[in-house]
Amino acid sequence: MTQQQSRERSEPSAVPPAPARAVERHGLDAVPEDERHGTARSLFWPWAASGLSLLGIAYGIYLMGLGLSPVQALVTGTVGYTLSFLLVGLIATAGARTGAPTMALSRVPFGAQGNKLPTLFSYVSNVGWETVLVALSSLGGAAVLARVAPGAFARSDGRTATTAAQALCFAVTAVAVVVVGIFGHALIMTVQKYLTWTIAVLTVVYMALMADRVELSALGGGTWGGPGAMVGGVVFAMTLLGLGWVNCGADYSRYLPRTTSGRAITGWTTLGGVLPPLVLLAFGVLLNAGAPELAGAAAADPVSALAAQLPTWFLVPYLLTAVGGFAAGAIMDIYSSGMALLALGVPVRRHLAVLVDGALMAVGGWYLLFVSPGFFATFQAFLSVIGVAMAAWTAVFLVEQWRRRRTGFAPQGPRALGWPAVFSLVVATVVGLGLITSADPHLAKAVGFLLTDSAARGTLGAMNLGVVVALVVAGALYAGTAALADRTAPEGAR
Repeated sequence: MTQQQSRERSEPSAVPPAPARAVERHGLDAVPEDERHGTARSLFWPWAASGLSLLGIAYGIYLMGLGLSPVQALVTGTVGYTLSFLLVGLIATAGARTGAPTMALSRVPFGAQGNKLPTLFSYVSNVGWETVLVALSSLGGAAVLARVAPGAFARSDGRTATTAAQALCFAVTAVAVVVVGIFGHALIMTVQKYLTWTIAVLTVVYMALMADRVELSALGGGTWGGPGAMVGGVVFAMTLLGLGWVNCGADYSRYLPRTTSGRAITGWTTLGGVLPPLVLLAFGVLLNAGAPELAGAAAADPVSALAAQLPTWFLVPYLLTAVGGFAAGAIMDIYSSGMALLALGVPVRRHLAVLVDGALMAVGGWYLLFVSPGFFATFQAFLSVIGVAMAAWTAVFLVEQWRRRRTGFAPQGPRALGWPAVFSLVVATVVGLGLITSADPHLAKAVGFLLTDSAARGTLGAMNLGVVVALVVAGALYAGTAALADRTAPEGAR
């Protein structure tokens, strides 16, 4: 590499960023070179904000619930978070190289029509998670409002939030998420930076107030789980974090200059995605070790339970922390779900696609909050099934990215159907679903069919290896079938 090329890869672009108050014009089209700007470091902020939800504290509690000791939970969480977000960072490099969003690039291996299958999985995952995040924000926010102003927001028992409080919190959060999503990339990058700083400071204050509830000496205690529990913890941590974002990786790097270092893109994406939730996970592990009763309540309802121990003066800042953390993740979900809707072939502009997603989020949130509160467990179990398919898609995408490392990752594939990619995705997803288990009685009938009854109830079932197996199987299948397709295809079709 020449010195000039080295400077081009390390120095920030002189092109000024688009104003945050302007609605983004680009959809699936590639961002032109003259509109690229910024450095890889800017990717830290959106990914850091996405992981600052107080749900991250509950994740530490969930990991220990797998039978892991505090130290094991910290180790498996660190490994799982890092491995899964490395995948997001690798996919993000394709955004800078092409200027195109993730699910548009997915057309290269899958073909224009074949790509609709993984895009549908991606769309359902994004819309589902944005709905869950906004609904959780509403439940937690309403519970805090009931403590702050019981006369206005609490029921007759003085503790339970009213329906009006839940509806108010849901409306405020949903509108804020949709508005930021409509304006698009420039406003998202700005908002997420300020959210990261604000939520981080308030979270530190919260941890200081809760310091007497944690017990550092308990780190060395607990019952140590076996190798199976450790593997299960790593897989679970991957599912909780990075595997939920792989289909969004290139969406936030596409405005970077083409010459931006791939290592820097991967590094800053991984650091932003892993560091904040890892701190929250560690706090959750310590809380579980030092105050198990509080941790048990937080596992079921993290925002309300964790607020119960706080002094009244900090409730409003805590409300901002809770709502802001959930909203930060929902903002990224709604932007990427809009891109996925366009990739499905729906003939609307990008900002109108966000409105469609916002309407679906409002309907889904209304159902979760006011019709079927017990639906959360089933819905989140369904999202874990989607996670198997997205793991298989990730492997296909990364193998294709490797195959095109010298020729470039063109935003549009030449075929209507890339059969090697579709075949690999379907086979790996089926195999992966056969190797996972679900606590939901309805979904349990559709998964785990490759496990014996004893294996499903034992260590192998608890490991949920199907996610990792889907990743490996899809990658191996696609590497082999894509090479075969290249050899048998006519010269002009390669």
